[in-house]
Amino acid sequence: MCRAFGPPSGLTLEEVPAPRPGPGQVLIRVEACAVNFPDTLIIQGRYQTRPPLPFSPGGEVAGAVAELGEGVAGPPPGTRVLAMTSHGGFAEMAVAGADAVVAVPEGVDAVTAAALSYAYGTTLHALRDRAALRPGETVLVLGAAGGAGLAAVQLAKLMGARVVAAASAGKLETCRDAGADAVVDYRQEGWRERVRELTGSTGGVDVVYDPVGGPYSEPALRSLNWGGRHLVVGFAAGEIPRIPLNLPLLKGCGILGVSYGAFAKREPNANRALVGRLFAWVLEERLRPRISATYGLEDAAAALDALLSRNVTGKVVLVTEPQPAAR
Repeated sequence: MCRAFGPPSGLTLEEVPAPRPGPGQVLIRVEACAVNFPDTLIIQGRYQTRPPLPFSPGGEVAGAVAELGEGVAGPPPGTRVLAMTSHGGFAEMAVAGADAVVAVPEGVDAVTAAALSYAYGTTLHALRDRAALRPGETVLVLGAAGGAGLAAVQLAKLMGARVVAAASAGKLETCRDAGADAVVDYRQEGWRERVRELTGSTGGVDVVYDPVGGPYSEPALRSLNWGGRHLVVGFAAGEIPRIPLNLPLLKGCGILGVSYGAFAKREPNANRALVGRLFAWVLEERLRPRISATYGLEDAAAALDALLSRNVTGKVVLVTEPQPAAR
């Protein structure tokens, strides 16, 4: 529970009454809940939305339907589902809107399912729907060793692209293991020149996947080829960059916002199809989410601290009870 906005150390583990689903809602018995960067912001009161105190963080849960609210036809109780909840997921029971619930197919465990929605859903929506990524194009991934970044490396490769992964020096090998064709340490001066060397005669990259922001966005945008697309995914560096608008004019490129949560709310059927594509790749063993660590609910603060200290490669997931090994 978050009873006052502040750091992860302020969270408390408590027994509270189970929530009840309202009209249009589903109650889920949570088996796993992914830990994401927005969770670190929401408990500090720095996110774009502020739930009323007290609340539980956690917006990406996998588990079984326990109860249906008024007016909800399904899925029936007992069905294993994945859902985006915005908050409330660091708990044994959580409520989600029925439109935000997607059935989990047999053969996909709870930890894997919980890791798919935010990072992989955002990334597939970004690369496929927003950037219209084509086979043979080159993608520059910023923050490539984080949850969203590794998802971008993996999915861009699945879609037939060449991937240049930008991360700190100690995490470059993780990016290579995930399939990156080339890597660059973007903490070093002159990293943009290194990207130019790696792209050679093509003149630059075709797509930038940017969940980082801060001082990294403008050099990445300047690395785009003519007609390239810069995907604005988030601002993990903590600063929203101020981009000179002459750059997209000179490069004929696009700066494209990626709001996966809004897409999922506005187009729930399209989102179910998107998540279904991710599940299919998992079952075909063409996609395996990178799980950095799993924690129990009692260690939620430690999980958030690990994310804040940049000690995570891939995804972190909370579990309410011991789970089978992730795929």
